[in-house]
Parts: sequence; structure tokens; C-alpha cells
Amino acid sequence: MIFFRLSKYLKYIIMSRHSRGHGIHSPFVFNLIINNFRNKIDPDIVSIVETTRKRMLSDHRSIKIVDLGAGGKRNKTILRQVSDIARKSPVPSKYGAFLSNMAADFGGTHIIELGTSFGISTMYLAAACPDTTVSTIEGSPSVAAIAKENFQTAGLKNIRVYTGSFDEVLPSLVEEGKTPGLVFIDGNHRKEPVLKYFGIILEKVNERSVVIIDDINYSRSMASAWEEIRNHEKVSVSIDINRMGIVFFRKGITHNDYQIRY
Repeated sequence: MIFFRLSKYLKYIIMSRHSRGHGIHSPFVFNLIINNFRNKIDPDIVSIVETTRKRMLSDHRSIKIVDLGAGGKRNKTILRQVSDIARKSPVPSKYGAFLSNMAADFGGTHIIELGTSFGISTMYLAAACPDTTVSTIEGSPSVAAIAKENFQTAGLKNIRVYTGSFDEVLPSLVEEGKTPGLVFIDGNHRKEPVLKYFGIILEKVNERSVVIIDDINYSRSMASAWEEIRNHEKVSVSIDINRMGIVFFRKGITHNDYQIRY
């Protein structure tokens, strides 16, 4: 798997276009790069979120983690340290800033996140648009409880935490009828579940929505899922920034795929 990720990264470095937007002919994508990829984030947001991350990295409590497995079909409990999860699960600050900028521009009235963990990415999303409701799903009750504490400590009141499997919670969120401005898919790195969740989300997105998938080059399975998603008939623009994949559903735009250096 390590060799696969390395090969994908090397290919990305060779094929990706300049981060300043040079050579990008689409006005929509060019403006996206200037306003969202390169735009600076509010330092207060970074301070709030990264203070939380540091606290989690210093927390050596052991908690019980419920592993729902692929599609929630397997349910086992394992013991892990909070600090260990905080080192491996949350998005790095660089990508947190990207999520924050995207939320500010595309969040609309509702953001959906699949995979809360301790809430690092959730906080980046929510802090950028305090008037937007962020609905985030976490499968493990002990992890969700810590995330809720983090949100309360940070003073973020626009986050709703749902505990349970994505398979159970996501359909009910979609049935509520709110069109999500932004959806962030994380927390499951298997092709079939990711495609399933994307299919459920497609029922409610509109041409203003954006879907971001984390770890698209994590494995061959995830790379294959990304390949299907970016080629979906409803997708008009796809952007690969190596770690994450972004898809838009804009009307009047000829389908195109981009690899952007980030």
C-alpha cells in the first residue's frame, strides 16, 4: 500500500497544474484556486482548532472504540489512546484550512460530514460559517463524546453530532430535505461504502453543492472509487489535490478533470 501511495503521489507531482492557477482556462476553476486554495484563513479559527488538536495529542486516556467496519456490518470494540487517534485520524492543518475556505464559500445552510473523530475537521468547517448547521456523523460513542466536549469548549454551537453507522444516519439526514451546500466524506476508506454514500448524497445535491472525499489515494480501492465518482454523469468538474478529491455539479460547464498542486 505504501508503494501504491508513493506512485500516486509522484504521478500527482508530475501531472498537477500550478497552484496559482496558471494554465487553467476555466473561469470557475481559476476563481476557485485563487479564492479557496490560496486564500488565507482567519488566524482565530486556526488558533481554536489547533489548540484542540494539541490537547488531544497530549491526552493519554485509553477509550473503547467501536469499529463498525465496512457498511456497519462488523461491530467490534478495541482499546486505543486518545493521543494515538489524534495523531492518525484528523486532517492536517493545511487541509483543515482548505475545508474552512470551502465551507465559507459553499456551505450554504447545511454541511454534512461523514466521520467526526475528535472534531478537528468539523471545527474547521463550522468555525468558518457560524450561521450554517454542520451535521457530523461518528460511529463510536466514546469518540463522539470527546468531540462534543471539544465543540463546547471551543464555543461552536452550530454543530449537530449524530452517533451511529453512516448507513443508518445518513439516509435520515438526507430525508430531512435540506440540500447540503458541502459534503465531506471521511471515516470509511473502502470503495463500496464510499460509492454508496455518494449515491445517497446525490439525491439531495444541486448545482451549487460540492462534495469532498478524503484519502482518495489511500488505497487502490479508494482510487477506484474516486475514478467512478469523478466520471459520474452528474459531475461537471472534478479536482484532484492528491489527498482529497472535489466534485461539482455545475450546469452549463463541459465536464473536465483537474489535478491541482496544493
